[in-house]
Amino acid sequence: MQNELITDAVLVSSYIKGQESALETLIKRHKHKIYSFIYSKVYDKDIAEDIFQDTFIKVIRTLKRGAYNEEGKFLPWTMRIAHNLVIDYFRKSNRMPKFDNSGEFSIFSVLSDTSLNAEKSIIKEQVESDVRRLVDELPEDQKEVLMMRIYNDMSFKEISDRTGVSINTALGRMRYALINLRKIIDKHNIVLTN
Repeated sequence: MQNELITDAVLVSSYIKGQESALETLIKRHKHKIYSFIYSKVYDKDIAEDIFQDTFIKVIRTLKRGAYNEEGKFLPWTMRIAHNLVIDYFRKSNRMPKFDNSGEFSIFSVLSDTSLNAEKSIIKEQVESDVRRLVDELPEDQKEVLMMRIYNDMSFKEISDRTGVSINTALGRMRYALINLRKIIDKHNIVLTN
């Protein structure tokens, strides 16, 4: 039987039963898709290669432990492992990944660090609500631009189209919003660190 005709599920169970070449077939079959996904987040060949290797080390360990139960879902399961390793890499290096808003991976999945203890998450919520209150003190036009830019991740061109003002006006409003936020923070003597 040709390798292309063998399903992932059959290859996985062959590998679990001790047929090492089955894993090789799985890796060859999915390497491009998994590697491309990792590379599209880190934009570095060496790091992408490392994360790719780590992904399959994790896959092998899980299969050898007999802990794999994603019947027929080998690729999505492996992609999830790769995705988690990409997030771990960014946490360790304190860089933000390039997840686009159209993808299923939102920036919030990166920010929601499960290791945040209760106290830290309370502080984080407090800071976020302080920031929201400060933003509410801004003049309406500045607040609108700031919300579109930061919370909706819109470009100044999109903001300009949406609000009907020139790009320069939108930029100016953003600049004033940030200056005013700084003034409000100083006035209230707020410390925005967690």
